[in-house]
Amino acid sequence: MEFPLPLRTAIEQKAQEVSTADLMREAQGLSQRYREESGQGKRLVTTDRQALAYAAVRMPATFGAVAAALEHTLPFLDDLPTTLLDIGAGTGAASWAADSLLPLESVSCLERETAMARLGQDLMRTGSKPLQNARWISGDLTGRDPLPIRAGMVSAAYVLNEVREEDRPAALSRLWDAAENLLLLVEPGTPEGFRQLRAAREYLLAQGAVLLAPCPHEKTCPLPADDWCHFTCRIARSRLHRQLKGGDAPYEDEKFCYLAFGRTESVRAPSRILRHPQIESGKITLRLCTPSGIVTLPVRKRDGALFKTARKSNSGDPFAYKGSC
Repeated sequence: MEFPLPLRTAIEQKAQEVSTADLMREAQGLSQRYREESGQGKRLVTTDRQALAYAAVRMPATFGAVAAALEHTLPFLDDLPTTLLDIGAGTGAASWAADSLLPLESVSCLERETAMARLGQDLMRTGSKPLQNARWISGDLTGRDPLPIRAGMVSAAYVLNEVREEDRPAALSRLWDAAENLLLLVEPGTPEGFRQLRAAREYLLAQGAVLLAPCPHEKTCPLPADDWCHFTCRIARSRLHRQLKGGDAPYEDEKFCYLAFGRTESVRAPSRILRHPQIESGKITLRLCTPSGIVTLPVRKRDGALFKTARKSNSGDPFAYKGSC
């Protein structure tokens, strides 16, 4: 999904007020702090320039990951949410992604950093009515009190990795209690991001949550300890993005993990493609997560319609695997 043009234009206009060299320094500093200090409960973005650098560098990837996760989830939802609570909203990327795919009527954003919320509000003035009218609430996910409101959809994108390990169970309970219909968790597509979501999966299933995606089952995750489930979305890079992050490639591949939970039982994907299909002459090999475990499935030309489906499939897609081929 394309990064919204009004949002990209608004970020670029804001960036014209600051020298590119200054933004590059802020972007490099942010990258280092996120690598070294995430998960310690520390404040990572505190100034207007840091918030702008974050928006320019990270919003496209966050938007793409949330949009991709939501696109994979929507086929398994009976009713589409019309209200959104965006936790750890930052500058609002997850809200923009949800608004592009859902018939939202209201948006609420919870963000503790004033600079991020201020920029997020400014950027949303270029968006749809629900974004323009979004309610911004000062606060974060940690604490004992329930979240201030409930919503049809609750999103927490790249948030759990900023919460201290010992605080995550309580944070997950707060998220789940606030979700009326859908809870979407998105984290970096790294072994550590997957480890955190694997623990969240076990915790929320024990609380009675219904797993919608990406897993085709609610059994114990069958992946071995040295492997991790992650997906990729391709993001077009603007000139500003290339300047701040370096390199000339016109796109960036964002690796992410996600989990989607609902309140009611739903049909799940029969299986999920875990890796990019391996394409050979007359054969496509898929690595699938299935209710019976991890399966390596060769699909050949003689398999007809199944082969055509496999040829059009990508990592993260559901696949109609029925136990034999």
